Amino acid sequence: MPHPLAASSSEEAASELTPSPDLLLPRSFADKDLSLPNGTPVDTSSPASSSSLLNRLQLDDDLDGETRDLFVTVDDPKKHICTMETYITYRVTTKTTRAEFDLPEYSVRRRYQDFDWLRNKLEESQPTHLIPPLPEKFVMKGVVDRFSEEFVETRRKALDKFLKRIADHPVLSFNEHFNVFLTAKDLNVYKKQGMALLSKMGESVKYVTGAYKLRSRPLEFAAIGDYLDTFVLKLGTIDRIAQRIIKEELEYLLELREYGPVYSTWGGLEMELAEPLEGVSACIGNCCTALEELSDDMTEDFLPVLREYILYSESMKNVLKKRDQVQAEYEAKLEAVALKKEDRPKVPADVEKCQDRVECFNADLKADMERWQNNKRQDFRQLLMGMADKNIQYYEKCLTAWESIIPLLQDKPETK
Repeated sequence: MPHPLAASSSEEAASELTPSPDLLLPRSFADKDLSLPNGTPVDTSSPASSSSLLNRLQLDDDLDGETRDLFVTVDDPKKHICTMETYITYRVTTKTTRAEFDLPEYSVRRRYQDFDWLRNKLEESQPTHLIPPLPEKFVMKGVVDRFSEEFVETRRKALDKFLKRIADHPVLSFNEHFNVFLTAKDLNVYKKQGMALLSKMGESVKYVTGAYKLRSRPLEFAAIGDYLDTFVLKLGTIDRIAQRIIKEELEYLLELREYGPVYSTWGGLEMELAEPLEGVSACIGNCCTALEELSDDMTEDFLPVLREYILYSESMKNVLKKRDQVQAEYEAKLEAVALKKEDRPKVPADVEKCQDRVECFNADLKADMERWQNNKRQDFRQLLMGMADKNIQYYEKCLTAWESIIPLLQDKPETK
């Protein structure tokens, strides 16, 4: 299938797809003159096409919707109990006006392993692009019932986000495997085809061996690699601390649930203090409810986003490694040509094809990195604002609860 953003030449493709590295890299890197392994300079200016591409993608919070022609949702999880296994399926609904779809709307049911099949196919057939991560199949930290309503809903949200990210991508959304995933009633027929649908690019990259060793990454890609290492380290630290906080909140919640009823029991023994003691007990109960809601929000909304972006970073690192393999292969071919004794050796066709693959990797990876950065800024802005709102609501509920019992604790005139 032709690249939806392909230009008439590799130079045009690079200029059309390459976003400004100024948005991604430290200024010291962005100001340097960069070049491909063959010495061809790389234009680091921001072409008009990059901004227009982002405008078409509508990456801001206020998605227009009218510029999009593919909408995908994941909902309605159902539990299936069979003789050999028990599993959950999700309804995948697609609405589109694209010509490559026979119908304007589709509704199919998919289980987790179907989403996993799709992601593997995208990695194989679109090796130059960043493929969004799937939620991990098994929860490693703590024992969680994977059929509980909370777990299923958390996974549903993650799968929904996974498909929406693909649907919003200007290249991945046109992938034939994605089309099959959204439309086929029986996906098993396509699963059995195995490697038959792999693109030539996917096959060529898949079978690149590790025999070639890259001299050094270009500065802009070295900077991306360093950034991802630091980013994963910071997110990992936040994830560990956040989990400790949630654990301590749950322990505190257990103590509060034992603490409150003590005041109520005490009130049964003290007639004169019964009303204020019952008030304190009710107040602590309200604080328990507020804390439970805060912990649930952290577990269901905050932690999954952190984990998603850790996995996202690992996916980007894998694409970087593939790019390095292709560049190393290209450098090795150039050296082989240079060793020939001819005065002006002609560059073989396979070397030119390898150079095209390097340029394709560079352009696609940088475009996806910029798109990822835009999504990241948007997601974390929303995440942190939501966390701030939830904490404000928690403390407001606790404040209201404690203020409500102040009149009960104030001195009242004694009646004679």
